[in-house]
Amino acid sequence: MSTIILFVSFFNLRKRNAGCYNSPFSGVGTEFFPLGILPDHSGFTLHETGYLPHNNWWNFLQVLSPFWRFYYNFKKGHRIVFRDYEAELTPEHIMLIPDHQLFDSVGTTPVPHFWIAFSPARRLDIREKIPLLLKPDRCEMDIIRKIAGLYNNRAECSDRNRGFNLSLALLSVVLSRPEIKWQKDDSTRMEQASNFIETHYSSALSIHDTARTAGMSHGSFIKAFKRYQGVTPVRFLMQTRIRQVADLLVNTDTTIDAIAERTGFPNRAYLSRVFKKVTGLSPAQFRNIHTPA
Repeated sequence: MSTIILFVSFFNLRKRNAGCYNSPFSGVGTEFFPLGILPDHSGFTLHETGYLPHNNWWNFLQVLSPFWRFYYNFKKGHRIVFRDYEAELTPEHIMLIPDHQLFDSVGTTPVPHFWIAFSPARRLDIREKIPLLLKPDRCEMDIIRKIAGLYNNRAECSDRNRGFNLSLALLSVVLSRPEIKWQKDDSTRMEQASNFIETHYSSALSIHDTARTAGMSHGSFIKAFKRYQGVTPVRFLMQTRIRQVADLLVNTDTTIDAIAERTGFPNRAYLSRVFKKVTGLSPAQFRNIHTPA
């Protein structure tokens, strides 16, 4: 392949590969159900599956998403960077990243890259170390290879239904492994409270009011919510707002003042201060880096 063709392929991938900030869809994978669909009888909502045989552009900063990631690379060359931890994607490990985790994905080396974006019905035990690194067994690798085999060099799946069924099978096998610790008392009330916050994030939410929707006292609600989500209700609300801000910055030309008003912040200055604390960038810097040219 000539240098010109390689450059064009690289440019096209960069243009199409939108990453996943607030959307479950990257722009280069096979899209299934949107984020709002609840997990079915399988225990998962499958948002997207994808495979790129030569993924040479994987640079997305300050990713904060409301869904899980399943990553597997057949060669070394990409890595995930958290605030105080860095993990390389290698053939030796499947990497799982739960929802609401802030990280950077880094990589320009052309490597075979496989991913799934999904939402499980269960909540991870808050004592689990993130990301989860699991050595794939023969069965899991067999399914990964079968899914990868459905994709051509343009990242298009030849059999959508088979890709969907194999992806659910892979998630069922991997997430049932005994070394993954889940919360034993999934709470319908905590799920309802989480949905309430994510639906009403733009309003002046009161934790007392949210606790009442769960039928709990203020103190008991905060403890139960943190046990369920891994963060306090206030932190969860702020993460939801910042995620929405990031989406509006990247995908619209709405002014930062208007974004602050639409996402529940009292003013632009407070939005900018909180946004930079969470992501490390000002809203203007974030928009400049992530908005497609």
